[in-house]
Amino acid sequence: MKILDYCYDHSPTALPNYMPRKLELADENHVNLYGVRGAGKSSLVIEYLQEMDHETLLYIDFESPSLIFSSWNASDIEEYIWSNSIELLVLDNYNKHILESIPDAERIIVTSRVSLELDGFSTSELFPLDYEEFLAFGGGISATSSFNHFLKLGTLPSAPKNSTTPHQELKSFIIKSFDPQELRLLVVLATYQTHHLTTHQIYIYAKSRFKVSKDWLYKKINEFTKEGVIHFIDDIYQKGGKKLILFDFALSKYLTIEQPFITQFDSIIALALIKHQREFKALGIHGYMTKHGELIIPAPFESEESMWKKSHNKYSIYKRYEVKRVTIITVANQYNYEIDNITFEALPFYEWSIVNEDDL
Repeated sequence: MKILDYCYDHSPTALPNYMPRKLELADENHVNLYGVRGAGKSSLVIEYLQEMDHETLLYIDFESPSLIFSSWNASDIEEYIWSNSIELLVLDNYNKHILESIPDAERIIVTSRVSLELDGFSTSELFPLDYEEFLAFGGGISATSSFNHFLKLGTLPSAPKNSTTPHQELKSFIIKSFDPQELRLLVVLATYQTHHLTTHQIYIYAKSRFKVSKDWLYKKINEFTKEGVIHFIDDIYQKGGKKLILFDFALSKYLTIEQPFITQFDSIIALALIKHQREFKALGIHGYMTKHGELIIPAPFESEESMWKKSHNKYSIYKRYEVKRVTIITVANQYNYEIDNITFEALPFYEWSIVNEDDL
């Protein structure tokens, strides 16, 4: 019980300069908060705990260095809970291999990288920052300046707080969050950001760069996909493989020697759709199709004249796939036009991602 006494006596204190997130923890008895590493799960929970009575709280952080050699038993934790009148149990950075079962308690909060699908638990997924959250973290810079910072810093909650050394912050995050073999795989994945790939193709590309077993790579791709480190987007136009998107566009750019801006901008659009839980698929190189027939095209610097010509050339494709509306996402340009019964509207990303958030 000594290690549990230590956890009880070391409840987490308030975090300096914490910025609230859009997601709030439910007041239900049992909650599983999950999301990709670096999304800010622990910070969200720690801030929530500041309103709790710490005399009735048991907080266990399974990634704490001081607990690295500790062994855990669910029945011991449960006995401690009842012996000390614990009302709230927090299992931070938990995975299903740590305990044989979740101890019983009046209230339980469990954070994990993937949904644990626990009976009796509500689930909430926390993504890295969306653009509106980034603006709040950034302290109210102008819209255009903020977008430039967004491109540079990415979506990890720690990035805006360390904006003067973004590369050092990304390096620290990688070293802390991924082992060397995972990092090698991440570099390969970043190299093929927005490409259409199968897991077998990823294995071939990885094997040509470092020593890796097929079993390990297939298992790791599956783990990364479940966690949200990578997203594979189905394509209704291009057959063979799915479109690959890493969870943070700044990290992807950092891991490669050279990445075209259009690749970064494309992934920004895809991640915005993912974070707002839109149902969508890729339409080849033509953009992203939502289930409501809206085609979203990343076109950072396209003028109205250029897009009008391209739209006419691709009109037969739009009709074939029953496109009802086209939204063109740019860096700064704004315009609109119609071709037959299809409306085309161009909006800067910073306006599209905030003004249209409810419809994203």
